[in-house]
Amino acid sequence: MNQKSLRVLEFNKIIELLKSKASSSLGLKYIEELVPSSDFEEVKYMQQETSETQSILTKRGYVGLQGIHDIEDKVKRAGVGASLDPGSLIMIADTLRAARTLRNSLSGSDEEDFNYPIIQSLSNGLYAYREIEDAIYNAIISELEISDNASSTLRDIRRRIVQKNQSIRSKLNSIISSTTYQKYLQDAIISVRGDRFVVPVKAEYRSQVAGIVHDQSSSGATLFIEPMSIVDMNNELRQLRLSEQEEIERILQELSAMVGEVSEDLISNQEILGRLDFAFAKGKLSMKMRGVEPTLNKDKFINIKNGRHPLLDRKTVVPNSVYLGRDFHTLVITGPNTGGKTVTIKTVGLFALMTQSGLHISADYGSSMCVYDNIFADIGDEQSIEQSLSTFSSHMTNIVSILKDVTENSLVIFDELGAGTDPIEGAALAIAILEDVAMAGARCIATTHYTEIKNYALTKDGVENAAVEFDLDTLSPTYKLLIGVPGKSNAFEISKKLGLSDYIITRAKEFIDTDNIELEDILQSAEKNRIKAEEERIKAEKLRESIEKLKIEYDEKLEKFANQKEKMLEQARQEAFRITRQAKEEVDNIIKELRRLEEERASKEKNQQIEALRKELNAPDIPIIIGGLGDFLGKEGFGKSCTEYTLINKELEKFAFEQDNCYFVSAEGLTSNPDGIHIDAISQRKFGLRYFEAFSNKDHILKP
Repeated sequence: MNQKSLRVLEFNKIIELLKSKASSSLGLKYIEELVPSSDFEEVKYMQQETSETQSILTKRGYVGLQGIHDIEDKVKRAGVGASLDPGSLIMIADTLRAARTLRNSLSGSDEEDFNYPIIQSLSNGLYAYREIEDAIYNAIISELEISDNASSTLRDIRRRIVQKNQSIRSKLNSIISSTTYQKYLQDAIISVRGDRFVVPVKAEYRSQVAGIVHDQSSSGATLFIEPMSIVDMNNELRQLRLSEQEEIERILQELSAMVGEVSEDLISNQEILGRLDFAFAKGKLSMKMRGVEPTLNKDKFINIKNGRHPLLDRKTVVPNSVYLGRDFHTLVITGPNTGGKTVTIKTVGLFALMTQSGLHISADYGSSMCVYDNIFADIGDEQSIEQSLSTFSSHMTNIVSILKDVTENSLVIFDELGAGTDPIEGAALAIAILEDVAMAGARCIATTHYTEIKNYALTKDGVENAAVEFDLDTLSPTYKLLIGVPGKSNAFEISKKLGLSDYIITRAKEFIDTDNIELEDILQSAEKNRIKAEEERIKAEKLRESIEKLKIEYDEKLEKFANQKEKMLEQARQEAFRITRQAKEEVDNIIKELRRLEEERASKEKNQQIEALRKELNAPDIPIIIGGLGDFLGKEGFGKSCTEYTLINKELEKFAFEQDNCYFVSAEGLTSNPDGIHIDAISQRKFGLRYFEAFSNKDHILKP
């Protein structure tokens, strides 16, 4: 990719923005090496990678990339047997933890819709060594401190060091508090010199205190003496500290060996973590710019919808739509100075570079970009009447280089093509250059003030005019790009606004070719008509949107009414069913209640009969005949001498059977029964008397 184009299009500033989103030096390495690619499949892959990270960040809100360090050199040293310092081991443990956490975080879950093949293929390649991670954290507290838990030996040594320290201090306290030694001491304190405990002794009493001098004060008045009584104790303490250091070195060597055994896997992790950090930096930048993934095409056209220059303030920048490569291969933009022409062509060039670098573009969804083999740009910021030949020469040198390397798959951007020299010659050169680029088959976008180039774009197939809009009422640019109409420089209007007298402006118009004046007037009239037509179109569009909105609201209300109607009918059906079911239940309950009352009434009557029978049985002189005897007895005149019952049910039969003065008779065999009464033959249950037998024995049975 042309390096000068990268510089003039300010791609380096996009790289700086991307760097600010990286979480580690590993990601920064990939960002610093980022250059636009001309391979279609590679660009597609990089764009999908950015889209996946953007989606993950949107869904999760946060991805833990903290704690990633560049540990490659340290791991390689451990791989060849070197012992690492505590700080290096802590960095390795931090990186291992970050890799493990990231792998778990990006693996998703069964309950979550989490499918990101590119990112997950990277994260699944991370190696996790929890045992090494835990061993390092358990043994090392900080870069300068090893934990007592590192080993039982270290814990025991440190315990003995504490005890020895206490013994020495106890011994020294007895010395400095002794009345014998107090007069020899400069101060009653315990000090340390070179890991040896000492006491401050006045120089004149050196001979009175037996011991080893380790230091003296700057004045020489005080000597720091290690009393002979604690020399052996200090020696033992020194030996314990040496043992402690040896144990620490052994622990560090052991941990380093564990790291060395998996050094290749950890180096592999470094590469993957760097790629992930780089990918998520792209996703973060996309979210910051509110970027979208452009649709890639192989037809060499671009269609940017409401593109915003990514380096300008999103709140104030005016979005513009630009398309190139389908209906025309060259776009010529004209218009006033400070109207936004340069920003527009820089936006197009920068979007092309960002797309081919795998970065999202700050535009609306539906934007489409293609992949160029090279992007050339000749953009100069010197836009004043002080332009000199040297400036023209510099631009022409760059243009010559571009024309030599341009291909049919290139994008060429010119700013103020042909400026800096005689207008007639400059315009002629500009048209010839545009023709040469078109003959090479490249896509081209250029800005100009030359009327000749506007006329060329009006008459040449494949070349289209465009203008940056200018408000004729306020005489200020609106920064909106209008494709299809040539622009006007509006030099006279701007000069008038800035205070130039009307007389001078009128005189200036007299020096312009009549044809040019007529063309400018036509362009101005066309611009006014276009603005008016645009206003009418906007009104019509708003009206259409309003009608569509009302229609949508009406359809929604109609659908809502239909849903409510169906819902009400369903509720009515359910209510009718409920009422019917309730009524049926009530009828069933009434029938059950009636049956229960009927049973109670029958039971009550039965009880009344039984009770009456009990009362009759209590009469000692009146026998009871159960059966149809009453008719016969009545004929013989004995109807008043006995009580007759017709057998009702089994309970009454059982009751009668158990009574002494109760007799059973039957009409069986009785031919003189006038009513044809049939009484069940139960005569054998007590006396076995038939009807006539009972009658023949009535004197014995019945008492008057």
